[in-house]
Amino acid sequence: MKIKRKSIIILVIVVAGILIIWNTFSIGGIEDLKGDFKETAFYRNENNTGPIRRIYAVTLSDTLWDQMEKYGDFMPHTKYGNTKVYFFRNTQPFPTTILPEAPNFGKGFEEFCIGVYEKESMGNVTFEKYPFKK
Repeated sequence: MKIKRKSIIILVIVVAGILIIWNTFSIGGIEDLKGDFKETAFYRNENNTGPIRRIYAVTLSDTLWDQMEKYGDFMPHTKYGNTKVYFFRNTQPFPTTILPEAPNFGKGFEEFCIGVYEKESMGNVTFEKYPFKK
């Protein structure tokens, strides 16, 4: 009886370990999102003593709002800074450089921006559709 009980306990531990490892490695990432996302420009300030600012310009194939928000959630973020992602269709003009000053790219691209995701230092997330069409 003792051997059988030990075997069952060992089997349960092994199965639980396999499930934990499988779950860890099967979590999706940016490459699993629909929309053919491509980062076209990136800016990160050099100031490591103050707030860290990360700003991205990203293209995608369609206006998949939920996928854009998930993309933003995947981007690196720290409680000491702010992460902002501008989204553009890959069939229209998009920026290839990001500037530290708002609106972070040339005015000629504002009309083509279809969304902006921002995560602030305290983790507050905002997602705005067509941010420059007001």
